Amino acid sequence: VQLQAYGGGLVQAGGSLRLSCAASGRTFSTYGIGWFRQAPGKEREFVSAISWYGTYTYYGDSVQGRFTISTDNAKNTVYLQMNSLKPEDTAVYYCADRRAKWSSTTYYTPDTYDYWGQGTLVTVSS
Repeated sequence: VQLQAYGGGLVQAGGSLRLSCAASGRTFSTYGIGWFRQAPGKEREFVSAISWYGTYTYYGDSVQGRFTISTDNAKNTVYLQMNSLKPEDTAVYYCADRRAKWSSTTYYTPDTYDYWGQGTLVTVSS
């Protein structure tokens, strides 16, 4: 599986961006897609995740109510709509593919994902 994340950029606080994660290859074996982010000097943080057909969605506490994850299976693409952006949302955003079914703890654990995209930078100015 190959993942390509794009859609990042520079936005002012309070603005919006939509990230896309385009998947190719053996996507029929994908259980779900997760979004993570990593700011300089910080650990990789869980942002959101969605099962491949959209049945289950999860959000990190810091983005709950502001970000929305969705999937378009016809395009093999997962989207992350980010609204009300804050300077603390500044980070490189990565999407990742998980093959196996999630448990109550694995959907937010980076090490449990199998494939990663290259990341897209989101910068929110104050």
